[in-house]
Amino acid sequence: MNGKPRNPQRYEFRIRGHVDGLTRSAFPDMQAETYGPDTILTGHLPDSAALYGVIAQLERLGLELLEIRQR
Repeated sequence: MNGKPRNPQRYEFRIRGHVDGLTRSAFPDMQAETYGPDTILTGHLPDSAALYGVIAQLERLGLELLEIRQR
C-alpha cells in the first residue's frame, strides 16, 4: 500500500427474494430496496476488504447473491 486514501466505490448487490428488517440491519451503511422479486443493497465501500466483507456477511446469512455491480 502506498498510504494514499482511496475514494469509496459505489456497489449494488442483487439478492434473490425480499429481505426482512432484521436482515437489512446487518448492513447499516447500505440502502435496501425491493426490485421485482429481488432486493438491491446499495452503498459505498472503501476498499476490496469491505467488498469481501459484505459478500461474506451475505453468505453467513444464507442469502443468494445474484449480481454485484460497481457504479
